[in-house]
This record gives sequence, structure tokens and C-alpha cells, in this order.
Amino acid sequence: MMIKKTSAALLVSVLVAPVMADEKAELLKLRQEIAGERADLLNLKNTTVNLIDIFVQQGLLDKKKAESLVNAAKAETTLAAKLPEETPVNAADSATSKTPKSIRFAYVPEFVKEEIRQEVIAGLTSNVVKEVKADAKKEHWGVPAALPEWLSHIKISGDMRLRAQDDFFGANNTQNAYLDYLNINREGGVLAAQNLNEAYLNTTKDRLRLRERFRLAIDAKITDGLKTGLRLSTTNQFSPVSSNQTLGNTGQSFDVAIDRAFVQYDFWDNQNNDWFSLYGGRIANPWVSTEMIYSPDLSFEGFAGTFRWHMNQNNPVVKAYRAGDANARFGVQMGPQTPDSLFMTLGVFPIQEVNFSTSDKWLFGGQLGADWLVHNDSRLKIAAAYYDYQNTRAQANARDSFTYDWTAPQFMQKGNTIVPINVNDGFNSRCTDSQSLQGQGCRFGLASDFKIFNATVMYDFADFAPTHALLSLDYAKNLGYAATRIAREFPGYLGGANQARTDAFQVRLDVGNQEIKRFKDWSAIFAYRYIQRDAVLDAFTDTIFHQGGTDAKGWMIGGNYGLAKNTWLMFRWFSTESIDGPPLDIDTATVDLNMRL
Repeated sequence: MMIKKTSAALLVSVLVAPVMADEKAELLKLRQEIAGERADLLNLKNTTVNLIDIFVQQGLLDKKKAESLVNAAKAETTLAAKLPEETPVNAADSATSKTPKSIRFAYVPEFVKEEIRQEVIAGLTSNVVKEVKADAKKEHWGVPAALPEWLSHIKISGDMRLRAQDDFFGANNTQNAYLDYLNINREGGVLAAQNLNEAYLNTTKDRLRLRERFRLAIDAKITDGLKTGLRLSTTNQFSPVSSNQTLGNTGQSFDVAIDRAFVQYDFWDNQNNDWFSLYGGRIANPWVSTEMIYSPDLSFEGFAGTFRWHMNQNNPVVKAYRAGDANARFGVQMGPQTPDSLFMTLGVFPIQEVNFSTSDKWLFGGQLGADWLVHNDSRLKIAAAYYDYQNTRAQANARDSFTYDWTAPQFMQKGNTIVPINVNDGFNSRCTDSQSLQGQGCRFGLASDFKIFNATVMYDFADFAPTHALLSLDYAKNLGYAATRIAREFPGYLGGANQARTDAFQVRLDVGNQEIKRFKDWSAIFAYRYIQRDAVLDAFTDTIFHQGGTDAKGWMIGGNYGLAKNTWLMFRWFSTESIDGPPLDIDTATVDLNMRL
């Protein structure tokens, strides 16, 4: 019996040993293949990690973003590990039992594995590169690391305008009806200016001019809330309200000036509400206003601050509202762009520093207003302002005196009531017959003080956005005209013209896109203006309407059309006439090609 059992065991061992040997060889081979695949996977993993590290070191990939990519990959791996594994099994066994009796590993040739490996690497690399490029473009990766840090705080902008301007004068206009007081003051008298053919304004000869304006602005962030800015511009050195350069200077180079140079501080709370802004230097117009009061090209020199009181800031409509550019509509300055708020702007601006005198010329201003979202994105803006000009009116010199020469304006257009500072009375050695006729002046200034009340209402109807309809109403009243004082200081000079003509108003409607940014964007403009001679300071008003200044009424029609991205045409037609002065009818057409960075 023992012999039988021993013989059987030997037989079994003889039969099974080769099978086990074969299985052992297969298992060893499989183990080597798995080890090789594991090494390849580790190599791929290390390559990917090293690639991400290089991106981080080179500044092409943010460190936090890199960590998030790695963590996301680990999470996907963990999730895949928890899923049921697909195990190749014998089809017959799987049909009869849940647990396979044998496992079969298909042989994969080396060249197939290498091809699969390369495809995986190529696919992974392509996807990583695409994702990195997309995120880099969206989040501006690499700029802080690849460039100097200060460069990321710099913003450059600019614009260029080519203009054709044609002026047509009425047949009933009178030649030599309007004196050019700016030239007369510069030459020292009416006759002195007349000898140079500069004593009178052109009122009869039609004129076509080609003009250009180019501006380049650089804004720099100093720290949170604090920035500074500089803007260079072509310039007409004699005019603070126009930066046009008229073409036709016999090839002479253009003048370029510093149009703005300022510091600005904005205070924001932790809920992203802007409570106040402070400005200093040569700054942009801080007031809610129209071109009836201030030319669009006018910059202010001095200091200003805007203070805001926010309301309804938790309202979803208010939170979602995004205001456009306050100056998007040429000639309309919409001021603070903070919906559902009350605001107050205060400013102090030196106009002219006077040597040997404590009486410098100043502008002190204050404005109160409200900005309200009436319905969805439709806005109502109301503002009331008071502008007090100090030491700007003329004071008469005693005979042979220079004392009040400084009261003559450094710049004026036309329209304001003018009186002589020096008079040729036949005995004045400073104003003689060679300079002016007797009774005429040799130096002139403003008869009136200017203390202007200004009320502005703007309603932006936006229910058909992107088409908007902006209706603006502007009213001004000069409270500084004093006929009694003028008659006392300049007896008999004005005669019956010494009366207050101090009211002005404008109605304007803009329909179309808020901003012209793209091809086929459009807007149309219609406006009517009535501005008496001493309603506002003629030096700072629009330069196109009635050829600048006051004492005019008339209308304007125009529009804008987008030609390409940030490129558009603007056309305007003005038809104006004088109110009180000698007949002066002027029609003006302007065509502007505008471009901006």
C-alpha cells in the first residue's frame, strides 16, 4: 500500500513539475513586463512633473495652477482605482461562473507597446500645451516673471484724429465787424494789430482746413488705489481748448505738449465700493457737463475731489451694472460712473499766476448730483454746479499806469462783453494815436465777473440695448454781471449794450451705440444751443459751434459710424447765428476719421 502511494506521488510530481516550471517561467516573464511598464509609467510621470516644474521656474505657469493640475491628476487616478477593474478572462469560464478559473494575458509585441507609449506621450503633451496656452492667455501667465515688475503696472493708450473742417459764412455778414481782442492785446492796440492784418476776425471768407490731433497717454499704478498719468498731444499753443494741429505749415514740424500730468487716488472699501477720488496736477474734466460750458479738449490745472455715497449696493441689478466710458459721447462728460449714488465734486484751479500781485486768477467749483438706475440699465443723472471765477474781470488803469495790465485774459475766443484797460484819450503815453484811435483801447479785458450756476440733467434710456438714447439738458446762468459797477468803472463805454445777457441752454439727443468700438457700430446726434454773450466764459466753450465763444444760437446734427475695430467716422453739421452782435451766420461741416489704441 505504501509503495502504491509513493509511486503515485512520484508520478504526479513528474507530471506536474514541467507544468509548474512553465507557469513559473511565464510568471517571471510577466513580472518583468510589468516592471518595464511600471518603469515607463514612472518615466512618463517624472517627465510630466519635471515639465510642470520647468514651466513654473520660467514663469510660464503659476505655482498655484501647477499644484492644482497635479492634485487634479491625483484625484482622477484615485477615482479610477476605485472603479471595477476590467480583467481579461476566458469567455467560457465567464459564461458559467462569476469567478474565472483561469487568467489569460495576451502577448503585446514591443513595437506595439512603444507605439502606444509614444501616442500617449504625444496626446498628453498636446493636451497639456493646449491647456497651458489657454490658461496663460486668459490669466496673463508669465508676464510678471518674463518682464520687469514695473512694466505690468503701466498702461499705454492713445488716439488719432484726422479732420476736414469747412466753414461757410452768411451773405449778410459784415466785414470787419468783430475785433480780435487776443491779437489786439498782443500787438498793443487796434491800429497796431490792423497794420499786421490781425485786428479783425474773419466773418466773410469761406475757409477749408485740414487738421490733425494725436495723443499718447501713459498711466502707471504706484500702489493700490494710487496712480499717475501723463498724456502727450499735438497742440495749438495759443488755445487751451483745442489740440488740433492745422496742416499747411510749409513743412515745419508739429508742436507736441504735455496735455495732462496728474496723480490720482481712489479709495475702495472691502466690498469694492469707491467712496472718493482725489486728483492733482493737470487733470481731465471732473464735472458732469457738456460742451456748452467746457470744450472736450480742455484740461484743468489744480486739485479736485469727488466723494460718493452709495445706496442699494446689494441690489443684483446695481451689482451687475457696468458703466461705459464717461467721455464716450463726444462733447458730453458724464462724470462719476457710480449708479445709485449721491456725489459731490469740489475743485480749486489756478488760471493765471500774476507777478507783483496777490490777486492771482482762480476757479473755485463745487457740484452736487445723483446717479440713479431708474429701470434696468436706464440711468438718470442730475447735477447742479457753481463755478466762481476770481479776479478775471478787467480793471481800468490810471493814465500811464501798468498796474492792471494783468487783468487782460491770456486767452479768449469771442462773445463776452469787453472793456478797455488802457484808453487813448489823447494824453495817455501808453495808448497813443499810433496804437489806437482816440476813444479806443490798447488793451482789453472782460467787463463781467463770472459766477456761474449750472444745472445738468441726463437720461440714458437703455431698454433697447445695445441701442441707447441719451437725452441731455444743460442750463447756465451767470450771476456775476453787475451793470452798475461796469458803468461806474468804464463810464459811457458800453452805452446801451450795458445790460445782463447771462442765460444759456442746450438740448441734445444721442441715439445709437454708447461707444463706437466695432464695424457697423453707429450713433446719431442732434442738438440745439442758445448761449447769450456773458452766460459763460467764452474762453472755455466748444471751438466749433459758431467758431467758438458765446452770443450764438443754432443747431447741430451729426453721427458716428464704425469702420473697423476702434476706427470710426464722425460727421457734424453746425448752423449758427449771432444773438445780439452784428449779423454773423456761420455754417460748419466737420468730417473726422478717428482711431484709438
